[in-house]
Amino acid sequence: MERELRILNKLGLHARPASEFVRSARVFKSVITLRKDGESYSATSILEVLSANLDCGSTIILEADGPDAEQALDKLAALLEEFRDHE
Repeated sequence: MERELRILNKLGLHARPASEFVRSARVFKSVITLRKDGESYSATSILEVLSANLDCGSTIILEADGPDAEQALDKLAALLEEFRDHE
């Protein structure tokens, strides 16, 4: 399963929200990756998420493969939406 999402936080997915995103991704049994500009990054690795340079306006594809893929996508998409107004 996959979902296309846009980073809406004006500061992008910087260290604090990125660490919360990774912690949330680690809860699921599914393998969760994000793709940006043809590159794939593990959603459970803070170093990979930060190295993806998820700036405001970036479009990503969030993928989940496993028994709780739909729940993982729902939770992580909602989390990115919550980050919209946080700094």
